[in-house]
Amino acid sequence: MVLTLRFKLCTIGLLTVLAHTAAAQAIKTEVKWISGKYTFVRNGEPYYVKGAGGQTHLDDLVTCGGNSIRTWSLDDAQEVLDEAQKHGLTVMLGLWVGHERHGFDYNDTAAVRAQFLRFKKAIPKYMNHPALLCWAVGNEVDLFYSNTKVWYAVQDIAKMIHQTDPNHPTTTVTAGLDSNEVQLVLQRCPDIDFYSVNTYGDIANVPKNIARYGWKGPYMITEWGPNGHWEVAKTSWNAPIEQTSTQKADVYQQRYEQSIWANRENCIGSYVFLWGQKQETTSTWYGLFTEDGNRTETLDRLQTEWTGTEPENLAPSLSDFKLNDKAMTESVRVQANTWQTATLSIKNDDNRKLKYHWFILPESTDIKAGGDAESSPEPLYGFRFKARQNTYSFKAPAKEGAYRLFVFVEDYQGKTAYANFPFYIYPDASEPQKAIEFKKRSLTF
Repeated sequence: MVLTLRFKLCTIGLLTVLAHTAAAQAIKTEVKWISGKYTFVRNGEPYYVKGAGGQTHLDDLVTCGGNSIRTWSLDDAQEVLDEAQKHGLTVMLGLWVGHERHGFDYNDTAAVRAQFLRFKKAIPKYMNHPALLCWAVGNEVDLFYSNTKVWYAVQDIAKMIHQTDPNHPTTTVTAGLDSNEVQLVLQRCPDIDFYSVNTYGDIANVPKNIARYGWKGPYMITEWGPNGHWEVAKTSWNAPIEQTSTQKADVYQQRYEQSIWANRENCIGSYVFLWGQKQETTSTWYGLFTEDGNRTETLDRLQTEWTGTEPENLAPSLSDFKLNDKAMTESVRVQANTWQTATLSIKNDDNRKLKYHWFILPESTDIKAGGDAESSPEPLYGFRFKARQNTYSFKAPAKEGAYRLFVFVEDYQGKTAYANFPFYIYPDASEPQKAIEFKKRSLTF
């Protein structure tokens, strides 16, 4: 009786899996040359990607006019695909190919084979999902590497995908654009259908350089955004100077218009970075949302570019953020235990009341590369301050070191402008150094 019941349950389970597999209907996607340009052709129709890197805030992506998301690995792939399908979005599904900088050895044939077999097993699970757009075989495997055998591994995976899944193209993603990598992909990866590149401050050079380096076919910009933390001016104590949210909004708009949309003869779309928030050098450098999930200025610009219509309520914008009447580029140093004053100018179209959030944080010391996870420094607590909307005065803590003053300006809908100002505290010889107590705290006015 027990065996019979178990057999029936197993049979029901198998039939459920088979029914789900049969019900899933792949939507064929190809990359074709049509009317003088390359484009995705999805379900028989041209499909230009207005995409975002990330898998959160999908309602906002739809509102902004986006149509696709990008992942970097197969983590939670079924849930990601299902959620994208609910929102009418497609997915560039990432296959995380091992990085040499993380210890993966491409001379280890057993490890390479095991990685290949994992993907061979995974591809049939997702290839018929109607939200799937294409496969990204590896992300920035060329970052700080020396063993170019990785490109043979990428080719083996891409070839296997073509043999298994006839309905979706493949790509591989490099860290920036380099002639050596372009040539290696051309020579060793014939089953890569289009080239993908992550690029920030150098994005304007991609259209001319990718052709000059030998790639004449279709390509995508799979990460793009503000100037990277390695591409900006630094203070005298080596702290990178981050663009304000308003400067970033201007940059995103310009880069989309001039370096992506204007080059759609070969550029078949893009994925803006990051559709979410993360700590990378700072908590605001790359995220298009704040840590609290608020929309930033850049989303208004993207919505205008993607839909052709400007949002009714624009996020506040800011300019002239100064500390003691000095600019960020002046490497401002202040004495411990002395009063300092920061000011900023705000533009807010609807003239409604704004909320100001001020924080002081020590400079992050947990700086990684390639987007690897970083820990966040905690805001300072225990110092005196005075604040009045766009003016913030504080008594500098006693401990010497590098810090940043953050400000977030929020409107009635939660749309937010932000900036941070790096500064350095040098000792007050008249008083002994004191330990600083750390506690997460938002100073809101």
